[in-house]
Parts: sequence; structure tokens; C-alpha cells
Amino acid sequence: MPQFSPLARRLLVLAAGALLARSAAAQTTSTPKYSNEFLNLGVGARALGMGKVQVGLADDATAGYWNPAGLTNQTHKYDGVLMHSELFSGIVKNDYAAFSMPLDDKSAIGVSLMRLGVDNIADTRNLINEYGYIQYDKITYFSVADYALLLSYARKIGQVEGLSVGANAKVIYRNVGSFANAYGFGIDLGVQYNRNGWKLGLTARDVTTTFTAWSINADYYRSAVLYGSNDPVPTNRNEITLPRLVLGAGRQFKLPQQFTALVAVDLEATTDGRRNTPIATSVVSVDPRAGVELGYRNLVFLRGGAGNFQKINDFSGTQAWKGQYSLGAGVALSGLRVDLALSRLAVEALGQTSQTNSLIVSLGYGFK
Repeated sequence: MPQFSPLARRLLVLAAGALLARSAAAQTTSTPKYSNEFLNLGVGARALGMGKVQVGLADDATAGYWNPAGLTNQTHKYDGVLMHSELFSGIVKNDYAAFSMPLDDKSAIGVSLMRLGVDNIADTRNLINEYGYIQYDKITYFSVADYALLLSYARKIGQVEGLSVGANAKVIYRNVGSFANAYGFGIDLGVQYNRNGWKLGLTARDVTTTFTAWSINADYYRSAVLYGSNDPVPTNRNEITLPRLVLGAGRQFKLPQQFTALVAVDLEATTDGRRNTPIATSVVSVDPRAGVELGYRNLVFLRGGAGNFQKINDFSGTQAWKGQYSLGAGVALSGLRVDLALSRLAVEALGQTSQTNSLIVSLGYGFK
């Protein structure tokens, strides 16, 4: 048996085990914590370099994700963004594309597409044929991937200068090879207010709760994962994602020699139960984030941010607060934007903490 075969089998069991954990409850509908969490990883190297502080700042095509109300504030008539990042040494691929444009002088629309996935997972169950010989051509491959399509609309409120509102309709598709897939639908709402240098925003994600329906291929699951055991097969179920509120505020300052400094903070409140956050109750958990962007002549930018603070165990077994820190840089010239971000994430597993880095690259282009 080749060396990669045990790893492939573990991946099969992990992928299917995740489904089993999701379906352990007896109810046909549940509200699990971290439901559809791939939608909260963030998009755009500028935003991720600032620690995901964007609710009050987003004013390009990425506003369709961060705060749809910001689409009315983009500086170009048409704007597009592409992003790619890899997690855990390239095992997990995170891709994003968005486009936005105005309908008139008061309203704008946008479309965003997201994908998070692990590809080319080897299925070696049929590697050895009926005669006991290895047949490499019997190896097949599958993917585990999550997709989301966001359709955004924003409009300025004429009676109040600098005030915009917006909404997203999002369609979700999740796939675990031939084991299972799911479809979901949800609504996001947003508001943004820019006045006297202040940038304020509020996003209510999954405001109506997001409904996701899982369909399990029971026969394939039984033959691929259970290997004849008597363990139960997960059943079809419905999953509810509870609302998440993000409040943001930022302000830009002019510095000498044509330098600028943009400072912003976000407060993210989840409603799916107590989480490992600085402010945590049985009703709501609040995670604060902060970011800064230093610019020169609106051409070159340096960024930094911090957030996702959690109390985790270190190697000595003691608990300490640690967070996710990020750095970024960008260049903007003639409508073209090139942004890079490096994010360092603390991951707790088996009672110990490890660090993983993620490099994010995004391209944006605005044109008339």
C-alpha cells in the first residue's frame, strides 16, 4: 500500500465525520454554532490586511460582501475584484470574484462569487483489485467545496446626505464529494454613513436566518465510510444560521508630506450561543477588531490589523488571550489596485496551539 493511502483514508473519514457530527442531533432542523462559517473568512487583501475591519470603509466591489450599502460610494463607475488565498500550506483554496456598477446617481448593484475548497482528495478504497494487486488507475479523486453567490443592491437616502442602505440575496451550495450536498438561501442588510471624515457602518448578516438543506447519499456514505460497521448513517437535515451584527467606525487623518492614516474598529456580535470571545454571554458574543492603513498620495499603502481574540492553551497548559494579526501592502495606479496581505492565525488542536500563515493576493480595477 503506498504511503499516501492512509492519509487519503483519513481525509475520507474526516470529511464524512464532519457530516456525521452535523447530523448527530435528532431534530430535522438545528441551529449549530459556526454554521456556514466559510462565509465569514473575509475577502479582499486590503480588508484582510487590516484585520477584516471594513464595514464602515468598503467602497468598491468588495462592499457586496462587507456592507452592500457601500456600493453607492465607489469612486469608479465600474469596479471588479479578484482574490486568491491558500490556507494550511496550500491544502485549502479560497477564491473570490466580484463586480459592481451604478444603476443611476442614487443606486448601484453588485455580484460576488466565493469558493472555499479542498481539491484532489485521493479515494484509494479500490486501489487493490480482487486478485490482491495494486492498480493505480483505480484511484479516484473528489473535492470538498463551499460556494456562495451574492446579489447586492444599494441606494442612497436622499433626505440624509452621506447615508446609504443596501441588501444581499445570497445563494449557498456546499458539496462533500459524492457523500452529500446542500443548498441554502439568506438575506443580509447594511447601512453606511459618511460625514465630516467619519465612516460609519452596520451590517446585519443572515438577518432573516439563513436556511440550508443537507441531502445525504446514504448508500454511498455507507459503502465509502462505514465499511460494513453498524454505525448510523447521517440523515437529511435542515440547518439554520442565526443573525450576526457587525458595527464599524473609521476616520481618515491627513498627515504631513501627503501622508494619510485611516484608523477603524469593528465590533462583531454573534447570536448562536457563547463563543470564545472577549465578551461572551449565552445570548450574544462580541469580537472586537482594529485596523490601520497608512497611505502616501493615495498611491502606496501599508496596513495592519488585529482581531479574532481567543483564550487558548499554550504548550505549558496555561490559558492566554491570543489573536489573529495581519499585515498588508497595496499599490493603486490608474484604476488598478494590487494588494497583498499576510495573516497569522492561532489554531488550537488537541489542547495545544500552533500558528499558521496565510498569504492573500487580490487585484482590483475600476474604470469609467
